[in-house]
Amino acid sequence: MSPYEPPVQIQTMTYSRPNVFIQYPQVRGLASRQAEERINRTITMTLQEMERIQQTVQTGTNPQITVHYEIKTNERGILSLLLSNYTYSTPMAHGYTAAKGLTFSTASGQLYRLSDLFKPGSNYEAVLIAEVNRQIKERNLPVLNNPVTVQRDQDFYLADKALVLFYPLYAITPYYVGIPMFPISVYTLQPIIAENGPLAVLAADVV
Repeated sequence: MSPYEPPVQIQTMTYSRPNVFIQYPQVRGLASRQAEERINRTITMTLQEMERIQQTVQTGTNPQITVHYEIKTNERGILSLLLSNYTYSTPMAHGYTAAKGLTFSTASGQLYRLSDLFKPGSNYEAVLIAEVNRQIKERNLPVLNNPVTVQRDQDFYLADKALVLFYPLYAITPYYVGIPMFPISVYTLQPIIAENGPLAVLAADVV
């Protein structure tokens, strides 16, 4: 994976109707049409899954839905983004935000899982759990009784030279905290990151 790939083109798709406003990204102009279709299909399927999640949480009537996205990394052959779906339905006490991070290789369209970022057998879960707990203490975050864990399908995105782990509402903190996010420098993780993986590419110096 070359560290000098230019950013990919992002087209914002917009859909709206009464009480619904949706903006989501689609990539354009990739060298590989197959990779482009793979990325765009994954984004669309993820949005559909987030809508299904909302239907199980916001069980009232007349739902008001806002969907948007943020591009976190678009460089060096890596595209990392954050999708967000906020829905409120009457007469629920408050709305709910579902968020999902997606990180792709723009060359192949591969969707990276958290485990893909680290060396096999590196025990990366323990390293990440320790760092999350350190930040919880340092930031004095209120936590629920749920144990803090890191799973193979853990939500994350990549931003500049950091891995950002995050958790759904209610997973580890009360609702009023919002979605708890934990940025971890790639340099902290350097001994265990996968050789030529996306974290290694982001950590490489620009010369």
